[in-house]
Amino acid sequence: MSTTEDPGTSASGTAEQQASELLGSDVREGYADIGDTRLHYVEAGDGPLIVLLHGFPEFWYGWRLQIQPLAAAGFRVVAPDLRGYNLSSRPKGVKAYDAGQLTADIRGLIHERGATSAMLVGHDWGGTVAWDLAMSHPEVVDRLAILNAAHPRKLSQGLHHPGQLRKSWYFFFFDLPELPESVVHANRWHFFRHFLRDARPAYTPEEMDRYIQAWSQPGAATGMINYYRSSVRTSPKKAEAALRPISAPTLVIWGQRDHYLGPELAEPEHDDVPNLDRVERLPDASHWVHHDEAERVTQLLIDFFAPALPAKNH
Repeated sequence: MSTTEDPGTSASGTAEQQASELLGSDVREGYADIGDTRLHYVEAGDGPLIVLLHGFPEFWYGWRLQIQPLAAAGFRVVAPDLRGYNLSSRPKGVKAYDAGQLTADIRGLIHERGATSAMLVGHDWGGTVAWDLAMSHPEVVDRLAILNAAHPRKLSQGLHHPGQLRKSWYFFFFDLPELPESVVHANRWHFFRHFLRDARPAYTPEEMDRYIQAWSQPGAATGMINYYRSSVRTSPKKAEAALRPISAPTLVIWGQRDHYLGPELAEPEHDDVPNLDRVERLPDASHWVHHDEAERVTQLLIDFFAPALPAKNH
């Protein structure tokens, strides 16, 4: 019996040309085989490698407003669907979504794309994976940019406070067996659509249809929810033991109108992130900061990653 829901021809048939159709012919699309996992990704540009890690409940498409501008600025950009999402493998079982598996995927992807290291950008769950990879495999992360994703220590501390617990109620709802899958499917994915409601400008019907197409891939809803199940079931002692100081220069970009994470979670402890460049707070942006203030976020990333670009000939 297969332990993985792999994207077959039927799953990807309508979605195979997703990227070029949406972003133009200069965007490439492919699959990277990393161990037993197959990651679908979108790629553009040439130059130093930037890997963009989406959060919940998005997929590579969450970065559609950043991919081409970053490529135009001289970078090679790879935006994967994380395991469990859209056209990537959707392994069964909660253990397939623990931190070690998620970071191994991205480390493997960097190497599969022919690089020894990369600059990493992570939003939401992608930010958690980016934090974890920078801690566990510092040699593959040159520079780190985090968008609305609390450092694991800050999130753990936050979940001891009633205010943040109220905001994070869905962590615990998702840990229930089976019920969450029934709830999220109902009323044309209303539950997942509700997560995106804060975005300003609001997602268009066409954009929302793209998300619904991704959520509707067989096994994707369970894969997405299993990130939360795995997180909630990890013992605090084990999570604490995994914490390491992050050596990479780090930029945090934070939409202050985040309904899911309090603004006090933005700034990591100095000992955890000694090379923090700064926390850039965008007062009018929601949790979906890369959508709400796309040009500002893209420029912040270009400026932060500029040291990796070859010096121009004068």
